[in-house]
This record gives sequence, C-alpha cells and structure tokens, in this order.
Amino acid sequence: MKIQKLQIHFENKLLVDIHFRIERSLALVGESGSGKSLTLKALLDMLPPSMKKTLQYEADFSFKAGETLTLVPQNPFTALSPLTKIKKQFFANKERVLELFEAVGLDTTLLERFPPELSGGQLQRVVIAMALESQPKLLLLDEPTTALDPKTKNMVLQLLKKLQKKEHFLMLFVTHDIASAAQLCEDICVIKEGKVIEDGIITDILENPKELYTKTLIEANFAQRKFRA
Repeated sequence: MKIQKLQIHFENKLLVDIHFRIERSLALVGESGSGKSLTLKALLDMLPPSMKKTLQYEADFSFKAGETLTLVPQNPFTALSPLTKIKKQFFANKERVLELFEAVGLDTTLLERFPPELSGGQLQRVVIAMALESQPKLLLLDEPTTALDPKTKNMVLQLLKKLQKKEHFLMLFVTHDIASAAQLCEDICVIKEGKVIEDGIITDILENPKELYTKTLIEANFAQRKFRA
C-alpha cells in the first residue's frame, strides 16, 4: 500500500507533508516533534478538530480505524480499563479470543484477571491480541516496546514478526528506537519537521545514511544502547 499524500494543517501552518510506501513492514523514524505521532493520529482519524488533513492513498482495502487499521499503543493502560477483567475487554467471540491468546503466548487463565494483575510484557501481548481481533490489514505500532526491559522487548518484537506471518497484516512501526526498527522492519522512512528526508531498505540506510540528520539519529541510538548495556 502507498500513502501518496498526507498533509496536516493547523491554521495556516503545514505541520506534516509526507508520503511513503509499505511493502510489508515500515519503520517511521524521527526525533520528538518530527510528526510521527501526528501521522498515526491522522491515519486513525484522531486529530483534534483544530487540525485538518489531506489524505490520498492507494491500497486494496479502505481505511477504517478499529477495523482495517488498528493500533498497539506505547502504554497498554491507555487501551485497557483497569477495573474490567481482561476477557470483557474483547469484542470477538470466545473462540477467536482463545486463538489470539494462544498466538501471543498467553495462558488463557489470564482472561479472568484484571490488568493491574499482569506484568508489562503480558499487558502488551494482551493489547496486541486486542489489536488483531478484527483481522486488520494494517497494524500501527506506536513505540510499543519503549517501557519494556531488553529481554521482554526482544520477545515482543519476535512475536510481532511471527504474528505478521500468521495473520498477513502490514506494519507501520513508529519509533525513535532504530535498533528495534531494524529488528522488526524491512524498510525505513526518516522524517524531520514533518517531511521525509530519507527512505529505503533499512539495512542500506543504517550502513550508508545519506543525510546528516539520519546519521546523527543512528549514532545517538546505538550509543545509548551500548551505554545501557
């Protein structure tokens, strides 16, 4: 699928003016304020009324938020009610929920628990299962591994790759974590101040970035990983 044009305006200011193609999995990378989150909100029809969007796309499906397009958020608690049992937060039938729990590697006994009773990794897998209920064509990932420890982060990334093969959805991974993007995605689109400055196969961009901005992002990202290790 291809986003031929996505523009977001606030009053007389053009905040985002980008285009990109998702063959299978694309990482949308940029520093804070680059337009990553606005792009997600625009695709999901979640922009505030004060902002206007222009969206032109080419795909074999229509964009319907919550159906053909679903979101895995950074913080799973934004998608879950802490006072409601996990099983009551799904709308799919029991058979589909059990199938999804097996697919994400969760024990079905967790369906009887409340969100605060689960670990961070378990909660993120619940949210991934919820996002796949409607069998979406495009899965949007909003920094879903940011709050996880390295072991759990790796597990979630490997799980997403496995699920993509099983469920056959496209992925748009919005992140500042280039190392995780390289682990999950085939392609990358780097944005700065709402515009695409570099895109291509992610391994090629990592090995030979053409823009100084991209090179700086890569160097800062991997330097942080080495320091944390």
